[in-house]
Amino acid sequence: MNLDLPIQIAYLVASVLFIIGIKMLGKTSTARNGNTLSAAAMLLAIVATLLHQDVLSYTEIFVTILLSSAVGWVVAQRVEMTSMPEMVALFNGFGGAASVLVAASEYWRMAHEASITMPMIVGITVVISIIIGAVTFTGSMVAFGKLKGLINGRAITFTGQHALNALLFLASLAFSVLVVIDPNTEVWMMAVMALALLLGVLTVIPIGGADMPVVISLLNSYSGIAACATGFVLNNQVLIITGALVGASGIILTQIMCKAMNRSLVNVLLGGFGQTAGTAGTSGGAEDMVVKEVGVEETAMLFDSASSVIIVPGYGMAVAQAQHVVRELTDLLEKRGTSVKFAIHPVAGRMPGHMNVLLAEANIPYDKLVEMDHINDEFASTDIALIIGANDVVNPAARSNPNSPIYGMPILNADKARTVIVCKRGMAAGYAGIENELFGYPNCLMLFGDAKASMTKVVSELKEMAMA
Repeated sequence: MNLDLPIQIAYLVASVLFIIGIKMLGKTSTARNGNTLSAAAMLLAIVATLLHQDVLSYTEIFVTILLSSAVGWVVAQRVEMTSMPEMVALFNGFGGAASVLVAASEYWRMAHEASITMPMIVGITVVISIIIGAVTFTGSMVAFGKLKGLINGRAITFTGQHALNALLFLASLAFSVLVVIDPNTEVWMMAVMALALLLGVLTVIPIGGADMPVVISLLNSYSGIAACATGFVLNNQVLIITGALVGASGIILTQIMCKAMNRSLVNVLLGGFGQTAGTAGTSGGAEDMVVKEVGVEETAMLFDSASSVIIVPGYGMAVAQAQHVVRELTDLLEKRGTSVKFAIHPVAGRMPGHMNVLLAEANIPYDKLVEMDHINDEFASTDIALIIGANDVVNPAARSNPNSPIYGMPILNADKARTVIVCKRGMAAGYAGIENELFGYPNCLMLFGDAKASMTKVVSELKEMAMA
């Protein structure tokens, strides 16, 4: 029985579902259903692929699916919300590695079967898949190491770095031409792969920790482009479409994040994103800053008299797992008639959407999560801006200090609120490695301590006030 037509129809249906799923991911209210729809589309595509007549053995395939599914299930159960960026980096890396392995095996098959001559267009797509896949793999591994703290999270640079990267890229292109011209000489292909793997490392190590969310998004785009190229190698339409969707959506997201951080997409593509011209020291260090500390009881009293509160969540809230007690604080304030909203910066946390997922986990309604452009004007008329674990995204130096590495980055205008309460463990710098001048502002109060413990005490104080 010829199954080509049913398979192509299944691929078409899956592709349409992928597009609808991605569209639904654009809004927090429909994101969960979009994710479910996309997962169903992937299942349909996998089943259709397994029906293909060129499948040689189902045993190895099903054993691999069972083992990898078991590993994925265990990891998904154990991974903490704060480790999701590292998880995404690994996903990107594995996607790139898969593209390299598939393209390399197809090259090996064609190069060693006397009856097969590799067409030029196939040779071109093979080297494209291997170069982009290899860069994605090693780049993602470096990103994972930086996020996990296994290697230095700061930008690692050296003299002539860009020239070396350009030389390696040109050399990989030269060897790629040789692969297409003489596909039976494996050494050309091995050289292409080795140079691409090295290029992935060298283009990510200059990226500083604060810029890592953008790099993760870019590597996600690379993994999609590599998959798309692999689809051309295998002549698999659904792989071409899904790879193109991932690649395009990833590059669009990267561009959005670049705008949110006032960065250049070209610099990101060239691997020089982490190198910034300014220094933070010109705005004064922590030792020159006079801060005002506030206690739990005083904080509760401020909340008791407030009519409007905007909460700015950051990575520190995720680390402390304070989202649930923050939701309890929100419920308590709203029962007292206080307006409560959450201000979400596009790069809050360590990856796009990190805060949205974290707050959704605590059942905080989506309509309370307001994007930066829509809430910034409200800070000036707000009684309290509560900053929990956020730092760089509320640093006024981004507006006022041309010498700051983050100068020009759009920020949340939390400093314009009547009172600003910052909940953090100490005066340590943020992920960008610079001091936050907001902490020394006259309207800023520092509530030092673990976010979860501090908010729990504030909630208890508010409950006691209500009972008094």
